Amino acid sequence: MTGTAENHPMPRLLTAVLLIAVLTVVAALPIVGAATLVTREASNTVNEDFRDIDANASLPLVSTVTDRDGNPLARLYDQRRYQVGSDEISQNVKDAVVSIEDRRFYDHDGVDVRGTLRALAANLTSGGVEQGASTLDQQYIKNYLLLIEATDDEERDAATETSAARKLREMKLAIDLDNNYSKDEILTRYLNLVSFGHGAYGIETAARTYFDTTAADLTIAQSALLAGMVQSTTNLDPYAYPDAALARRNTVLDAMVDTGAISPADRDAAVDDPLGVTEEPSIEPSGCISAGDSGFFCDYVLGYLADHDLPVEELSQGGYTIRTTLDPDTQAAAVSSARSQAAADAEGVSISSKYIAPTEDTHEVVAMASSRVYGLDADARETVMPVTHSMVGNGAGSVFKLFAAARALDEGLLGLDDTVKVPSRIEVEGMGDGGADGCPPGKYCVENAGSFKSSMTLREALATSPNTPFVDIAQKVGVTSMVDLAVKLGLRSYAEPGSFDGETSVQDAVAGSNMGSFVLGPLSVAPLELANVSASLADNGRWCEPTPVLEVTDRDGKDVTPDAADCEQALDKKVANALANGMGDDAGNGTAATAAKSSGWSAPVSAKTGTTESNLSAAFLGFIPGLAGATYAFNDGGTVAELCTSPLRQCGAGNLFGGNEPARTFFQ
Repeated sequence: MTGTAENHPMPRLLTAVLLIAVLTVVAALPIVGAATLVTREASNTVNEDFRDIDANASLPLVSTVTDRDGNPLARLYDQRRYQVGSDEISQNVKDAVVSIEDRRFYDHDGVDVRGTLRALAANLTSGGVEQGASTLDQQYIKNYLLLIEATDDEERDAATETSAARKLREMKLAIDLDNNYSKDEILTRYLNLVSFGHGAYGIETAARTYFDTTAADLTIAQSALLAGMVQSTTNLDPYAYPDAALARRNTVLDAMVDTGAISPADRDAAVDDPLGVTEEPSIEPSGCISAGDSGFFCDYVLGYLADHDLPVEELSQGGYTIRTTLDPDTQAAAVSSARSQAAADAEGVSISSKYIAPTEDTHEVVAMASSRVYGLDADARETVMPVTHSMVGNGAGSVFKLFAAARALDEGLLGLDDTVKVPSRIEVEGMGDGGADGCPPGKYCVENAGSFKSSMTLREALATSPNTPFVDIAQKVGVTSMVDLAVKLGLRSYAEPGSFDGETSVQDAVAGSNMGSFVLGPLSVAPLELANVSASLADNGRWCEPTPVLEVTDRDGKDVTPDAADCEQALDKKVANALANGMGDDAGNGTAATAAKSSGWSAPVSAKTGTTESNLSAAFLGFIPGLAGATYAFNDGGTVAELCTSPLRQCGAGNLFGGNEPARTFFQ
């Protein structure tokens, strides 16, 4: 029954209890100054109300990140606690805790006057504060002030100090607690709050940690063990001190018989049970380190939520459930494919692959893979760096020719079947200096990598990827228009201040210098953003913010999913569809044909490969109906070197192309 002013003679009881407390304090203090101190503390305490404290705080709870099917990926917490309701807690554990910790729990009003008088007698005899007669209410208050209200070391010390002031405050707040909540509510709060050792806060977490079960299914023996541990989670740890834990468990069982909670026969049966704990305590690490091959995706999720006003600090206390867009089958296939093309412990080089599913109003990130293992073992070349979703490597190479082609189509400069000239070398003015050997001052010079016929259609050029016609197109459509389109289609990091040199954005730097080499993709790129360029082209030229989140609910089940940015038409729909059509020959007759054929790929796909100068990195971008992706092989260590194929590695004379490992990663 919930306490009310009518059924709790609050003023009378409070006066009696505080009087006893005052006497207890006086017995423990030197006579000089005692009266002043007690009077001040009593006055301060009487004016405090637990409801005022409780209204400003909530239990820190575990937040859970899941894949789209609800399978847990990671947990986030400051205190590993899962809150459960009274009906989700076994009566066995309720009885066990009351029997061993506070037999008069259902009879007193928060403070056990009888027990307090007994403590007073002991304290008067000893000359100090030797006994506290703490009820479950008082234990709850003490733990609450320590674990919930305290925000710094000073407050935590105050919550646990052996002092008259603390005891006085604890008593008053315990009476408030009992006056405002039913006994079952108080017991449920207590069981959700306290520590059971090994980082397990609350009975549900304890049940999972020690017995791999739930609070609802705890047996008599299991309940007795956990109830006994409350006294000292260190000295009664069943893993470190199994004999002490067993003896304490059996003491609790005896207490349960004494209170009538169980029969002697129940006790005897429980005593015969072994401790029954799991081989090791089941402790889920906090953070993405436990997400395994989805660790990079998990890290991306946390960054995304932080950018949408749900920082890790909030998630680590708030008890949120974050259902993500990750498709477990697609993710497993992506990881397997990436590691089939690059060893997880390869020195200085890795492959990243991302896959996005364009939907009606979002671009859902369904897979995010790396050949690297997400972890902390540097000797095994594991990493927790955001190599899948930050600007890395030396560029996507000829994939950027798509931006020139798109502008040419958009401006009516060229059609897919129009002919472009393919000189072996081109020299242009006003687009930077250098490039190919023997370039005159003030000119940007480019040669083709390989032999090509002297002219071909734009469609053929997209498939076979000669350099010179695209430099010519870039000169005609303008570098600024190309980099602007790159940003609109998905390379949004290029617009961020400092993305180029710590001060200037890539977009401004490229446009400001009229960087002709931009068409050949020489700049670092975020693999995820490259995949979103693919998704934008697949989505009829529409950019949507890539999202890893389907739904976020708080501890009460309320939907608090952050809103994604509005989608934008980055490229005219007809132009996007024409470009997608023009990209259709790459896997059949172009630079990705060998990879597609060796993988048994036969479905239509729009694709483009890319390789940077000196083979420092290589990429592949492709999409089919309903799924878009990009793969990227790049230097990811402290040394930048040319890259070789089969196996993917750093080498002296690079021969890696986008049609090698990057394309094979996609097609497999």
